[in-house]
Amino acid sequence: MKQLHSKFRLGTLLAIFALLVVVSGCGNSASNSGNSGNTAKAAAATENANATEAAAAVAEEATPAPAAAEELPKEIRIGYQVSPNGELLAKSLGLLEKKYPDIEISWLKFDSGRDVNVAIASGGIDFGLLGTPPGASGVAQGLPDQIYYIHDVIGESEALVVKSAAGISSLAELKGHKIATTFGSTSHFSLLSALKQENIDPASITILDMQAPDIVAAWQRGDIDGAYTWQPSQSKLVEDGGKVIITSADVAAKGGITGEFGVVHKDFIGKYPNAVKGYIAVLDEAVKYYRDHPQESAEAMSAELGLSAEATLKAMNEIIVLDASQQSAPEYMGTPDQPGAFGQLLKDTGDFLVEQKSITDSPDLSVYQQALRSDLYTGN
Repeated sequence: MKQLHSKFRLGTLLAIFALLVVVSGCGNSASNSGNSGNTAKAAAATENANATEAAAAVAEEATPAPAAAEELPKEIRIGYQVSPNGELLAKSLGLLEKKYPDIEISWLKFDSGRDVNVAIASGGIDFGLLGTPPGASGVAQGLPDQIYYIHDVIGESEALVVKSAAGISSLAELKGHKIATTFGSTSHFSLLSALKQENIDPASITILDMQAPDIVAAWQRGDIDGAYTWQPSQSKLVEDGGKVIITSADVAAKGGITGEFGVVHKDFIGKYPNAVKGYIAVLDEAVKYYRDHPQESAEAMSAELGLSAEATLKAMNEIIVLDASQQSAPEYMGTPDQPGAFGQLLKDTGDFLVEQKSITDSPDLSVYQQALRSDLYTGN
């Protein structure tokens, strides 16, 4: 800035000096005709104008350009799933709409993570919610998204429910029965992990691929003997004569950890990083309300879940929700310099999916770690 002011003073002095020379010349030619005097005055005026323009140019250069307005999208498209976590509460309370009243917020419902992957790949959504298996699959297949938020760690909210009349009381007794789950989902992963932990051959069971709403319908028709599924379907099966054999908390205790996290399209975060940070702030607000006001949160989400407030509260207590301050913890994303354990979890999940022939290849650990946008939490 000092250098620019020096330029301003120098330019002004030169202009004044030029003007004095012209005026001096006019004084020495006092015997000239009036036309000559007028010519001299015109020249002086021209020099004065040039000096003014030069000074203005220097002043414009010295003045910093105004900061560009923060660029925000005209629309934000969120691919959500009906899970009793902070994101569903944010939707139920309209928190994102309150934060960005001038932006169109579109909530698009999906029944499984594999459908979210398809939507991300086609550019149909900006944000999406995935479980660890479809998320790991997406990273392995090079989908154009990155992980910006870990919503929750799954516990008892996903479970294997069987019909009480089916005579099944353990995993070993599943042989010969029809069990439904959503292929490529956290429930599918947990079912296969549980069977592997007990050395049970999946081929000894008829495992059927169904979306969660179809599982409830198949149960009611008597087409299946049991299902490994999530809320709210799990509660609906229990209410309709079912009993829980094993939960994802049991599977996780033996190493088969699952969770749900948010992904954002690379093009969106590249163009609107502040909108992503804004949504993180909304999710953080929702999680804190979720923890501080569980009954009110349950009542807000119950309609979308299709459960009573009491059943919703029970489902909420079956997962561990994370706020923004926990994202960079060593057991989760970690930091850009010290990646956390979540990258290894995705790598292990990807390797498991290869073993199950769900995907053809699982890349190096570094590829999974690079998908974690822990840099968004720097300074939090």
